[in-house]
Amino acid sequence: MQDAELLHEGLALMGLGMGFVFVFLTVLVISVTLRSKLIGRFQPAVPVAPNGNKPTKSTAQSDQSEEVMAVISAAVHRYRSSQRK
Repeated sequence: MQDAELLHEGLALMGLGMGFVFVFLTVLVISVTLRSKLIGRFQPAVPVAPNGNKPTKSTAQSDQSEEVMAVISAAVHRYRSSQRK
């Protein structure tokens, strides 16, 4: 009799735990979906140029990115040359 009660309690506890996990995951999926739709509504997608590519950068951004690339390249070169010695 005692084994049957323990088995019944164990199954009830397992059902309760699995039910809780199922509800939690369902709420998680719904909240992520809603948040995605909300972000999509208030933050529009990046416009795509007619040729299918993203719009090109402006001249100021291009000059700044070239400067950043030069600095990074110099830093990597200096690091590698110091490691060889």
